[in-house]
Amino acid sequence: MQVFRGFRHPGVAPACALTIGNFDGVHRGHQAMLALLQTEARQRGLPSCVLTFEPHPRDYFAALTKKPELAPARIGTLRDKLSELAACGVSQTIVLPFDQRLASQAPEAFIQNVLIDGLGARYVLVGDDFRFGAKRAGDYAMLDAAGDAHGFDVARMNSYEVHGLRVSSSAVREALAEGRMADAHTLLGRPYAISGHVVHGRKLGRALGASAPGKDDGFRTLNMRFKHWKPAASGIFAVLVHGLADRPLPGVANLGVRPSLDANDVNGGRVLLETHCLEWPSHLGAEGAYGKIVRVELLHKLHDELRYTSLEALTAGIAKDGRDARAFFASTHAETHRQTTRDRI
Repeated sequence: MQVFRGFRHPGVAPACALTIGNFDGVHRGHQAMLALLQTEARQRGLPSCVLTFEPHPRDYFAALTKKPELAPARIGTLRDKLSELAACGVSQTIVLPFDQRLASQAPEAFIQNVLIDGLGARYVLVGDDFRFGAKRAGDYAMLDAAGDAHGFDVARMNSYEVHGLRVSSSAVREALAEGRMADAHTLLGRPYAISGHVVHGRKLGRALGASAPGKDDGFRTLNMRFKHWKPAASGIFAVLVHGLADRPLPGVANLGVRPSLDANDVNGGRVLLETHCLEWPSHLGAEGAYGKIVRVELLHKLHDELRYTSLEALTAGIAKDGRDARAFFASTHAETHRQTTRDRI
């Protein structure tokens, strides 16, 4: 999949089958829409194209009005969104900066400047709640009329439901906020995961719980920055880590701002996913994970972030979280074994 920041690039396809949206989480409703887009694109001999926005429009207006509560919690990073769009077979994605110029553009100008002149849209697929242009004045009827006038097809996809429940980014955010990871899995069609580069931290974890003073064999952690200040999930989780070994590694992770650490933390103030692998790959040594891209699946929430009053209390807390994560994986393994046995009978 080709990715472009804006559409004024020579590599952008001169014509396309297009869908437009934020695609936060790329959940099962998004996946159904993208599958339909792929079908329509093939029938027309066109590349499929996603037009998305960064920042999220609601992020922009929250900052503009100085009302951070208006910004939606972010399900995934831009990296994860692009990865999932590619997995759905999208040919190209245009990441359009959402700024004052775009926010103030009249719907008619958006159609002409972006859809027609910029992307050469021959087919446009939108959701049933799609609005666009300044003050969200543009709607499906306006887009459909423009298609008739300018010679491109317009289609609308109704809400996608699972067991009678509408699948939406809001539903995924609610499940993640409440720690209902199994429900998030159902809505997303996959385990909730975050990926990124492993970055350096204070290297405090390896000293905590070390076998002896001066040793660095304690709680080694993988630090990944979540590049948005308001993640949809937070707390302590049992996780699986992909990308370090030839199989997923069980672990326990903290997603949040780590309230027990001081302001001198090199990642202080940033949202961090800090993961301790319960089985550290020996081939990595103490430094071998830095710079690698890993994907961490958050499978089960253990509890919210806690503030510990001392390093001793923090060490005990991490050890308990590790035991609880091991218990989760043991119970999951046992349940899988029971299900496999039942299926064979």
